Formats: sequence, structure tokens, C-alpha cells
Amino acid sequence: PWRCVDVCRFVPSQADVAVFDAISAPPPADLCHALRWYNHIKSYQSQKNSLPGVKKPLGQYGPAGVADTTSGSAPAAKDDDDDDDIDLFGSDDEEDAEAARLKEERLAEYAAKKAKKPTLIAKSSILLDVKPWDDETDMAKLEECVRSIQMDGLVWGQSKLVPVGYGIKKLQIGCVVEDDKVGTDILEEHITAFEDFVQSMDVAAFNKI
Repeated sequence: PWRCVDVCRFVPSQADVAVFDAISAPPPADLCHALRWYNHIKSYQSQKNSLPGVKKPLGQYGPAGVADTTSGSAPAAKDDDDDDDIDLFGSDDEEDAEAARLKEERLAEYAAKKAKKPTLIAKSSILLDVKPWDDETDMAKLEECVRSIQMDGLVWGQSKLVPVGYGIKKLQIGCVVEDDKVGTDILEEHITAFEDFVQSMDVAAFNKI
């Protein structure tokens, strides 16, 4: 890099200043001529703006006919014909296929999550009043008949005998039902079917769970 020492012959000029400004450190001592030139130009630092010539980019100095390799100019663009081989935006068909694939994957993931999630079953708590014909009705047998009713979605609970007057007691019994499977109408139909013991059935309380 130190082959050309006296850039513009013997008189310092703006060409020397351009080269000097491009050097980050003095030349090594074994390049005595380059070092002598460096120190010489350095002595003109206070006058460098008044030196003759016009300061140009560093790459424009040197032998004629040699290309400037310091300007960082971009390489020449390729022929327009080459652009025809480059698909800048991709195929619409490919984008549609990819979007459809992603949609299918998301739908499959959603279906899998939904399948794992337990379904909420609507249930109700019902308290029934079952009335006998008279005070001579066997209430133990009446309750046995009521509890003998078994169906999907029906669970019998606690029960007790509640006085209603004149020595007559009614059976008050609770149950939990799945709303989609068991209703009060079907319970009444089955309970009143024991007509030897049951006079009527009423719903004393009905609460959603």
C-alpha cells in the first residue's frame, strides 16, 4: 500500500491531503520513504486547506485507465430478462393451498381440544311430596315402591315422613335428575302407577344444579 509515496511530485497538494486523511496510522519504520512523506505532509496540517489542487475522492488518484475500486459502487444490474426468472410474490395457487392446510390443522386442533373437554351435563335437584290414601297406608311399602323406580339419569336421595293432618303422613323424598333424561312428568307417571299406595304426587321444590 506504500508503493506510491510522492503522490503529486514534489509540491504537497490536495492529493497528498486526501491520501494522508485516508491513513489511520503512520507507516512502519522499515518503509522509510513512506514514513518521510507522512511526516512531511503532517507538518502541513495547519495549512492543508490552502495547498494547491482540488481534493477528490481517494480512488480518483492514480494511473490513468485504472478503475476506481474504493467508491463502493454497486455492481451493474443484470439484464431485465433475468428478472423474468424470479417470482417475487409467489404463486397464488401455492398461497391458497398453504392457507387451506393451516386452516385444516387449526380445525383439527380445535376438534381435538373440544373432544377432550368434558361435556357439561345439566342436572336438577327435585323434592317430591308423595301423598297416601289415608292413615292406614303402609308408608314403608310406599317408599319402597317409589325407590324401586330406576332409570338412567335418576338418583334418589334422602326422605322423611311429614305429617299432613288427621294422622296422615306424606312421604317427602329428594332426587337428582339429568334434565335431558328425566322430567317431573315421567316421575309422576311412574309414582302414581302405584295406585294402591299413592293418591297423588306434587313437586315441593325444584332447583337447577
